[in-house]
Amino acid sequence: MSADCIFCRIINRELDADVVYSDDQVVAFKDINPAAPVHILIVPRKHIPSLLDMEKEDEMLIGHLHMVANELARAFKIDKRGYRIVINCGPDAGQIVFHLHLHLLGGRPLLQTIAKGKEV
Repeated sequence: MSADCIFCRIINRELDADVVYSDDQVVAFKDINPAAPVHILIVPRKHIPSLLDMEKEDEMLIGHLHMVANELARAFKIDKRGYRIVINCGPDAGQIVFHLHLHLLGGRPLLQTIAKGKEV
């Protein structure tokens, strides 16, 4: 855990969050600035700054994050029409909090992003 990481502080219950799922490896909570009707952040309890910082021992964890995303998609009833999973890696990709996390987005049609960063 990192003392200055907002997600570590949420995991440790030092900060409030609307937690929708928790197990021994993962905590998931609603994003405070949602980009879609359903916008949930799925965060490993282990502090890993980004995908580039994962180690071989974390391989199973990334699969577990996706399994939790599927479970939450069903729970929030966005599984039938579709949803998006996003992992930002680094500042140019839009990563603001440097603690690995998945964004689960759904509940409306999502625009496709093209290479120049514009939505169509």
